[in-house]
Amino acid sequence: MKTRPPLPMRPRPIPLLLACLLSVSAAEIPSTAWQLKTAVLAAPKAQQDAATVLGYDSSGALITLRAGTNSLICLADDPKQDGFSVACYHKDLEPFMARGRELAAQGKKAVEITRIREDDVKSGKLKMPDRGVLNVTSGKHDATSGEVTELYTRYVVYIPYATPETTGIPLAPVTPGGPWIMDPGTHRAHIMINPPKPK
Repeated sequence: MKTRPPLPMRPRPIPLLLACLLSVSAAEIPSTAWQLKTAVLAAPKAQQDAATVLGYDSSGALITLRAGTNSLICLADDPKQDGFSVACYHKDLEPFMARGRELAAQGKKAVEITRIREDDVKSGKLKMPDRGVLNVTSGKHDATSGEVTELYTRYVVYIPYATPETTGIPLAPVTPGGPWIMDPGTHRAHIMINPPKPK
């Protein structure tokens, strides 16, 4: 049985093609309302309504979706990444976080980002706060309903250059969910608290 060769495609006008591409991009970015609702899931409830929220516009660029009035900045789920993950951190950590995002956008890998930020801190270009909290919440996102379930939050407390000797906190949890220090003695030393996940 003979098959008919495909008809040649007529070139689309550039404005129409551009509009199609933009609509596809926009369809992949969750609504501002959804981003605002879910980004703050990593914040304590009493602080959610007044937190600053960073999220994504229709082009996928990171922007401020809401300017807050308290000390927390919340970051919406990145639509380019698999899975659901949002974070909230103290505003004094923003220069550190923003520098990491800037370097990642330049194509730098994690090891390079760590090294460059360390050099920036040592040179005084980047100032780390004495301490600052970061909460990271993951979950299962139902794309149809928009609901996020099975939420799990882990806690990070940045305390630059801390060590077990200066804090008494071990390098590994002594009990399930107990605190421990990661990257001790460095600019990004932090206390990790990973509560046991529900069974």
